[in-house]
Order: sequence, then C-alpha cells, then structure tokens
Amino acid sequence: MTLKELYEWREQAKASLALRLGKAPESRPDAPCAYREVLVCAGGACVSCGCASVATAFREVLGQRGLREYVKLIETGCVGCCDLGVVVQVMPDAVLYVKVTEKDVKRIVEEHLRDGKIVTDLLHKAEDGQPYRTAAEMPFFKHQLKVVLENSGLIDPQNIDEYIARDGYLALQKALGGMAPKQVVEELLASGLRGRGGGGFSAGVKWQMLAAAPGPTKYVICNADEGDPGAFMDRSVLESDPHRVLEGMLIAGYATGASKGFIYVRAEYPLAIKRLQTAISQARDKDLIGERILGTDYCFDIEIRVGAGAFVCGEETALMASVEGRRGMPQPRPPYPTQSGLYGKPTIINNVETYANVPPIIRNGGKWFSQIGTPKSPGTKVFALAGKIRNTGLVEVPMGTSLRQLVFDIGGGVPNGRTFKAAQTGGPSGGCIPAQHLDTPLDFDSLQAIGSIMGSGGLIVMDDSSCMVDVARFFMDFCVDESCGKCPPCRIGTRQMLHMLTRITRGEARPDELERLEGLAGVTAMASLCGLGMTAPNPIRSTLQHFREEYEAHIRDHRCPAGVCRQLLRYSIDVDKCTGCGLCARACPAAIIHKFDDKRKYWIETDGCVHCGECFEVCRFDAVLKQ
Repeated sequence: MTLKELYEWREQAKASLALRLGKAPESRPDAPCAYREVLVCAGGACVSCGCASVATAFREVLGQRGLREYVKLIETGCVGCCDLGVVVQVMPDAVLYVKVTEKDVKRIVEEHLRDGKIVTDLLHKAEDGQPYRTAAEMPFFKHQLKVVLENSGLIDPQNIDEYIARDGYLALQKALGGMAPKQVVEELLASGLRGRGGGGFSAGVKWQMLAAAPGPTKYVICNADEGDPGAFMDRSVLESDPHRVLEGMLIAGYATGASKGFIYVRAEYPLAIKRLQTAISQARDKDLIGERILGTDYCFDIEIRVGAGAFVCGEETALMASVEGRRGMPQPRPPYPTQSGLYGKPTIINNVETYANVPPIIRNGGKWFSQIGTPKSPGTKVFALAGKIRNTGLVEVPMGTSLRQLVFDIGGGVPNGRTFKAAQTGGPSGGCIPAQHLDTPLDFDSLQAIGSIMGSGGLIVMDDSSCMVDVARFFMDFCVDESCGKCPPCRIGTRQMLHMLTRITRGEARPDELERLEGLAGVTAMASLCGLGMTAPNPIRSTLQHFREEYEAHIRDHRCPAGVCRQLLRYSIDVDKCTGCGLCARACPAAIIHKFDDKRKYWIETDGCVHCGECFEVCRFDAVLKQ
C-alpha cells in the first residue's frame, strides 16, 4: 500500500461510520425501520457483565424480526461508565442504554429500533429521576475532553477500517509523506507532552536523545505493564483503540531511527493481548508494519512480549530485562536506556497513554496540544475512578482540572451519605490527598507540591469510613510482595515499615513508633535502587502529614477512629435497644455474650472478645455498638 492508496482507503472507509457521526441515510419507503447501528460495549468491565450474551441476543432478535439488513451490530471498546454495564448505544440517535441484559434486548429492538420509541426505563437517571437520553447529557461525560479516548466506545477495535475512517494512520501518513524525522521530534517538543506513565519526563526530549544516539540498531518499547491497584487506563486503551498505540510507536520509530518495537503487556490482560494481536496482523497485511511501510524506505516491526505481572517490571530497566528473557530486576543508572537499553542498544520506553497522544499531536500540531491543560502540564489525562464514589470508570480531563471537579462533578461525589475523606493518586507510589486540598489542580507539579504524584492515573476515593493507617498498611503490604529483593533498603525497609504499621493497627506500637517509622521511610526512599523502593514510603508520608491524629489515636488511645482495625474495636450492647432475641449470643464464636440474670437482655464480656464482629453483623435492631 502506498501513501496515495491509504488516502483513498480512508475516504472510502469514512462512509462506514456515517451513522455514528450523525449522518443518517434516507430509509427506503418499504423498509420496516430506519437505518441504525447498535453499539454494544465490549470493554473489560462490560465483558464481565455479560456483553457477549447481550450481543448474541441482539443478533438473534434482529434476525427473527427481519431487521438485520437495516440494523448493524458493532462491538466496541470501553465507553467509560464502567459501573453501568452492559452499555448499549443506538446511533445516529446517540441514545445510551445502561445495565442492559439479555431480557432487555427484545424491547430495545421492538420499541426503539422498529417503532422509534425510546425505552426510558433503561436510560441512566439523575438523582431527581430525570432520565438522560444521551451520553452527552450525563455529567459524567459532559465535563470530559477526550483526546486519547476519542475513539473508545465508538469504533470496533478489531476492525482496522473503522480506525482508518476516524483519521487513523493519518499522522503516520503525514510524517512519512512530508516531515523529516527531526521535524517530528520538534513537533513533539512543541507539544510539551510529558510521559503519562508517572514520571512526567518530556517525551520529546526522550525521543531527541534516542535520535541523537549513534548506531544502526535502536528500539522503541511500549510499557503496558500497568500494575497499580485500581488502575485500568492503559488496559482500556489497548482494548478499545489498539491501532492508535501502534501508530504512535510507528511514528516514534520513524522520528528516532528505530526499526523494532516491543509492547510489554502483562498476562492478566488477555483481552488487550488478543486485540493487539489482531491489530498488528491487520496493520501488517496493509503494509503499515514491516518492510517499506506505505511504499517508503521506512521499515519497522512490532512484537508483543507478555509479562508475568511483576509490579517491579514497570521500572524501565527491569522491564527490559524481562523482555530479554531475564528476571525482571532493576539496574543502576547511568547508563540510561537512550544510551544502552534493550540488548545493550539505545532504547526509549513510553507507556500506552503517551503513545496514544502522539497521533493527534502530529495530525493537529504541537501548538494545538500545548494549549490544552496547563503551561507546564499540557494536554489531557486519563483517570480510572474507583473506590467510594458514585460513578466509577474511565474519564479524560484537561490537565489542571481540580480534584473537586473530578470527584464531585464527574464522579458524582461520595455515596451513602458519607463524606469525602481522601483520594489516593499514583497507586502504591502515590499519596493520599485530604479534603482540604480538593481544589488542587491535577497536574504533575501541583500534586508533587502536596506530597502526592500523578502516577499512571489511578484515583481511589475514600470516605469517612476509611482508616488511613490501614490504607498505608495495605499499600505497604503490596510493595513488600512486589519488591524484587535486589537492594536491602527496599527489601528490608518495606518489610520493617509494614511490620510497624501492622503493630500500630493492632494497638501494639510503642510511643516512639511514629518517629522511627518516619526515619525508616526517609532512608528507604533515599537509598533504594529503583522507583519502587524510592516511592514505597509515599503513602506513609502523606498520611502522616495529613492524618497524623489517626496514627496517634491508634498508638496513644488504642482506638481506630474509623472503626476499621479489628484488634482495636470494642463491642457493647445498648440494653435499651436489645430485644433479647439472642442472635448475637448464638453467633459469638468465643461464647462471651451472656444474658443478665434479672432481665431478658444481653451483655458482652469484653475481656474474651476476639473482635470478629459477628454480633454486630447479625443484630437486626442496632443494639450492638462498635467503637
């Protein structure tokens, strides 16, 4: 395929997306219904909700009603509102149905597709019960700006024609057809794009360093080893728009003089791997990957390398060791990968989201991108919202959007009448942001200033029922499990910090424990070899900075203010509410709940309590108190 043939292919492919772009063709007078497309979300969350059976039901019912000629079924990537799956969109109406099951399919086909009447009870509703007809009306989508996710939920990720119709590979065509490699690097520098994997290093500078590196053999690596708890941004992009990442890597190879690319993806992402494999095969068949790409002298090949899921392999030197077939363990730097990387050759490593930003930058220009977000953190950022929040899922907002806007305007706030307590950004390497910093702009420098980091984009919301000491213990437990053990500061330091945190949550800590914990956190951060150990103390440091009183309550008062730490909980029975049903006594494994001699009431012998909470769980009259 040549550059000219790609242009012609794109013009033909655009007709296939007419309905999704709101351009409905005229229906034939004898047609039983208007032409429509049904987009069934087949992202990871909707797969777990049963989207395959919903899609099958649509095919069966459309066939039974004789509508297959007029209604096209497309399985797309993630729409974003992951808590509402299975999500179905009807185009060109742009109507969005949520929590669709097999039983709902017949109604959608007969009432909407055939008769043109919206099935209102399957629409998402506001708190006042008012239904949202389209995604654009929902606050979750209204406040977003999609650059990386512009195709997600709109195209079939396993159909290269649909990516082409959305200006896919246009940036590659532009680069190969009229830009020198140096000009591509300059465009990226002008955009101000910073790596979205967590470090925030300038992508343009990194590419510039690789382009200047001597030697004929250079490598481009995509880090898709997303391991933060609660993070699923990169996985979703790979599942929803894999060609976009391939195009970004192809442009990187052209700009830097590399001829080979590797996508390092964890084995826990089987759907992403499958769709990547399909995309690579399709691109290779169209001469977009391989020898003499688009009829030019540019040659570039891409391979997938599947990792075993070690968190430390997100660190670039450990990742390269794993790609080479060795144990994933970090190496001292320098030399840096752009000097001596994969197989000892100059290499750049960027994550999925970074490469996904490259095609729109080259299409629209670096200046266009630099005007989005903030001067020092241009562009948008994809976040995975999780935890104690009404609207969970995948969102994309301009850099500089405040945490308050993300949590309350897009996320819908904290459910169940609880109050916002903190948000954890950056996963195990990040920090906890308290309520007093809700108006902090979400960009690299602002987050660093309050003791947190951007990370890859995971954002876990916690309400007032969360114990911040237990949160720090959870992340430290994760780091202990994921430490490769190569350097003593990380291997020993993280384990000792976990031991201290565990003692605090059990009420066994000495008065000087906090001072010792802070000291050890500082040493571990300063002396560890790689980013895992250097940032492992961050959750401790941020929670000590903003929630020190909770640590002190655990140590001084042997009390968990949030009522989470089991060993510090105390149970009692309110005799005024107790009905004497005896459920608590029968459930108690320690047999320390007794009946008063003179009345039909119960009391708890606290000395023998094992803190299991069974009495609290079984009481139907709120008579058992937990404090």
